This record gives sequence, structure tokens and C-alpha cells, in this order.
Amino acid sequence: MSARAPRSHPYIPNSAPDVRKAMLAEVGAGSVEEFYADIPAELRLDRPLDLPEPLGSEAELASHLEELLARNTAVPPGRSFLGAGCYRHHVPAVVDEVVNRSEFLTAYAGEPYEDHGRFQALWEYQSLMAELLAVEVVNVPTYDGFQAAATALRMAGRATGRGQLLLVGEIDPDRVSRIEDYVRGVHELVPVAAEPQAVRAALAAGDAAAVYAQLTDHSGRVDPHLPEYVELTHAAGALAVVHVNPISLGVLAPPSALGADLTCGELQPLGIHPSFGGGNAGFIASADDPRLVSEYPSRLFGLAPTDVPGEYGFGDVAYERTSFALREEGKEWVGTAAALHGIAAGVYLALMGPHGMREIGETILANTAYARARLAEVPGIELAEPQAVHFADFTLRYTGALTAAEIAAALLERGLHAGTPAGEREGRYCVTELHTRADIERLATALEEIVK
Repeated sequence: MSARAPRSHPYIPNSAPDVRKAMLAEVGAGSVEEFYADIPAELRLDRPLDLPEPLGSEAELASHLEELLARNTAVPPGRSFLGAGCYRHHVPAVVDEVVNRSEFLTAYAGEPYEDHGRFQALWEYQSLMAELLAVEVVNVPTYDGFQAAATALRMAGRATGRGQLLLVGEIDPDRVSRIEDYVRGVHELVPVAAEPQAVRAALAAGDAAAVYAQLTDHSGRVDPHLPEYVELTHAAGALAVVHVNPISLGVLAPPSALGADLTCGELQPLGIHPSFGGGNAGFIASADDPRLVSEYPSRLFGLAPTDVPGEYGFGDVAYERTSFALREEGKEWVGTAAALHGIAAGVYLALMGPHGMREIGETILANTAYARARLAEVPGIELAEPQAVHFADFTLRYTGALTAAEIAAALLERGLHAGTPAGEREGRYCVTELHTRADIERLATALEEIVK
């Protein structure tokens, strides 16, 4: 078969011309163009994709991919100080062993179509997360934490019937972008400063469905005013939606203890390796309030008696509320799940236990405080918020001649991944339980050489 003009693609099912012709005939279309006629012209590409010539064999393809993969460079834990949503934590070997078992590992999002213990594993995950979050209901993971935040806000909007969503404090811009895409045309997003008086004024001025706040913000700052936001939110008849880094809950009170109606966040810190920005999975949690439970679009697993007396099975709870059951009449599309990552998080939580979660939280909190104090000693560097308590992430302000981008580039030349620009004169850093004092000292020494 010619590499330039193949009759069919070896890696795309049903791409042989005769098969395509038969499929079009089955649906009553004379051509592919006719099949896609309902898609508006402005959304269609009127030219071929700008792709290189196809490779002629599987061997050539494998060689090409190996060449691309060889360009990746592994970063030792002690030389990466990147965080801001995707973190490097220790992943016990048992986690990888369990999630790579054939009954769990599948080609599609951990969602096989036969149950080989997966339903029970996800129920166990939900139970462990419920204990960590001090709630009664936790969903099967959404695609990522961004979607979890957007879906939690849509849930609040449907439950209250109101239009505005107040976003408090410094939030990851990428997360805000996802929320905006998800609620566009239904809700108005209103950014609000992380101050009680600003939240009070915003609630008084509009028709808020929810106030979205964070236990730790995009810069890792622990927000001391969160209980006040929740109190003001409830006084206005709105719902409090709180984002949380789950690995912080060994040392910080869960949002539910502060009165949050819905808790959401990203599962990646709980036993999931960072992988080109992933892997990701999102969680949503609440009390067992029928008004909120009925608004969950994602799957919920629970216990149910079987036909055998005394035996129980694991399966969907209130399946009829999902778009799987309602299809186009559903309140919200379920979307792609990340169930395999939920199983990983469940294994991680089972291994860590309450004492392990407290120990890792205390370690990260102490490492963060030490790193901030040590790096603030470097001439030309000061803390962006010296009085605030931070968890994992923190921001440094540069007072010398170099910009944040120049400092980050200079650190990278020394093999240190750190100082992600958070403005022209500020860089964002992160430490976890994997960073030692020697690692932090290495970073401080490099900054002393660079910052002028």
C-alpha cells in the first residue's frame, strides 16, 4: 500500500472505502458531505488538515514516536518547585499496582462495561472521600477539577433559580475560563475581592445563586475570612460553593465544617502522578440534601440488597436524574468520567489513613513556611503576602532589575523548574512533602546568584 495514497487507514476502524460506502448507505447519506450537512458552514473546515505525509509502516511510526518521546526530560522531585494546581507528591507503589490491574485499567476513563469489582472500588472511594471532606455524598469523579467547579456552580444555579455567580479572590485563570465556558448563556460571573465587605456588597447588589470561594487560593493563601463568606452567603439565600485542595485537609478544617453547601476540587494530589499537566479528576461533595442530590449530573454509587438474602451489591443511586437515563432531557450532560483516578485516590486514602493525612499536611505546611522564610532572606526578594498562611503554593516578589520571566529562565538553565511568572515582578513557587531543606537551600543559592 502506498504511503502517499492509502486506500484505508490502518489505525482507523471502518476507513476502507467499501465499508464507508456501506455505512453511508445504511444511514441514507450519499456522501460524507451530505452526512455532515446539518453542521453550520462557519463551524466546518473547508480545507484538508495541515498534516505531514503519512508514514508508510508501523515500524516507521514507532521510530518517529520514540524520537519524540526521547525529547522529554525527567525532572527530579527536588528540582521542581512547580504547583498551582498540578502537584508532585509521593505515590505509594500499591496505588499503581491496584489501578493497573486488568479489572480496573481500561482504554476509556476507567469505565468498563462489565463490573469486576469497579462499583465497589468506587463506592469505597466515595466513602473515604466523604470521611475526609466530612460530608455524606460524593460523586464518581468528573473529568477534572475545573469541570467539578463548573458543575457545582450549575448545580447551585438550578437549586436556587438565580442568575449570578460570585467568584471570590484569586482563582486559577484556566479554571475561571472553564467555568465561563460551562455557564455561558445561563449565569453571569461576578469577580469579587477576597474581603467580607466586598462579598457583602456584591450579594446586596445582585441576584446571587452562589458564592464560590477557596480554602486555599491560586497562590496557596489560606483564606481566614471563609467562614464569614459562608455566613453572608446563607443570609442572602444563596449557596456556598468552596474549592479545596484535598491533601490540605489533614491540617485544615473541611469546607463543610465551615458551612459550605457544596465542596469541589481536584483529585490529582491524592495518589495521581503529574503527567504533562495531568492526570486529573474532579470531585463534588455535599450533605445528603435531596435538593442538592437531585442536581448531581454525575454518577453516584451506593449499596443495594440483592436477590440473595443478606448480600449486597454496589450500583447507581438515583440513576434517573442522570443524562444516561434522560438523554437530551437531562439537566446537564454527565460528560467523561475519570473513574480510574477515583480508584487511585481511594487506594491512596486507604493507605494514608487519618494519621498519614495529618502527617503529610503538617509536613507540607512546615515546608511551605520554611521555604518562604528562607527565600525571603535572598537580597532582592520579598514575600508577596508576608502575614498570610500558605499551603504548598506561595508567591515571591522581585525588587531587582530582572523580570519574573528572566528569573524563571535563569533558574531553568540551572536545572530548577521554579518561579512561574505571576506578573512582571512576581513568581509563583510550590513545595510539597518531597522537598528537603537541602532542595530549598539549593533554590535559595540559585536565586542569590540570579536576582540582582
